[in-house]
Amino acid sequence: MKRQGVTESPAGKWTRPEDYLEMLARKRTFRRARRGQDRSEPESPRLLLSTLPFLALIGLLGILAVAIMVAAFPGTQPPEKPAQAAAKEQGVAPKGWLQEAQREFHH
Repeated sequence: MKRQGVTESPAGKWTRPEDYLEMLARKRTFRRARRGQDRSEPESPRLLLSTLPFLALIGLLGILAVAIMVAAFPGTQPPEKPAQAAAKEQGVAPKGWLQEAQREFHH
């Protein structure tokens, strides 16, 4: 039973590995023939498109690093004031202060 409208190529099906490999070899040969000649020297780099932006970025990072170092140098910070311990005082509370505080808390 054949399907109508479906035709096979005259070369047959691509089921054999030899046919597939032969076609790959032809394709590769075609690409090589169309490719230009290999260069004997590399293309010279363009200063404005490759080197200059890189140097500018390195320069900006260097300036930023120096600015951070200057800002973080200890000589530019204000001197620390010595911490003074609070003098101990003997406290005296009037009699009945705890009961009074409890009454205020519960109201």
